[in-house]
Amino acid sequence: MAKPAVPPTATDDEVRALLVRYRCPVPFHEVRTRFLGNIASPGMGESPIKVVESLWDGKFPEFETIDAANELVGALVMGLWNRLSRHQDRNAPFRLTRIETEATREGLAALAMLRRQELEGFVEGLFGKKEALDFPERAHRGLGTLSEMWALFEGTEVVSRDETKPGTVRDVEKTLRLLRQMTKDAEHEIHAILLSCKRARRQMIASLPAQKPTLH
Repeated sequence: MAKPAVPPTATDDEVRALLVRYRCPVPFHEVRTRFLGNIASPGMGESPIKVVESLWDGKFPEFETIDAANELVGALVMGLWNRLSRHQDRNAPFRLTRIETEATREGLAALAMLRRQELEGFVEGLFGKKEALDFPERAHRGLGTLSEMWALFEGTEVVSRDETKPGTVRDVEKTLRLLRQMTKDAEHEIHAILLSCKRARRQMIASLPAQKPTLH
């Protein structure tokens, strides 16, 4: 008997198109980081299906057919979710979304908003519905650093959109370089959090008492 073919998984572009088709209120770049945070969560997170459902405030959009529902869930779970899980590997660091950014106030605001939303998504994914979680020390430090970066991204976005605030072209270029460096720093912290949480989960599972199986 021939081995059944493995169904292809959706690409990022195909996932984006599906999110637009079903009017997902969460932008793709934030979906990525929310999934990533839930994958890493020391609270073991929610099931992927529940996380997907949460993108539409806890209720899936209406589907015309079962196949349409399977297409969306398959693209997000078998495609995007599984790809993101690979970033728990030390040799596969996660990269935030890259966009072409002009050295203008509008460009600064767009980049700062993008990064702010990505960090919000990652933290929301990590905590899920919980208000507090026990994190290993390295992950705890990383979250503190990401919180400081989030505040800087938010502040940059606010100032960039405020036309009453003075700013020269040189100021904009300097701030843009700073945001690009902060992007690399945020990626470093996210990677450290992923690895730290993975080790903690592995140690927790290893410490669970084993029960004698019932043999029949």
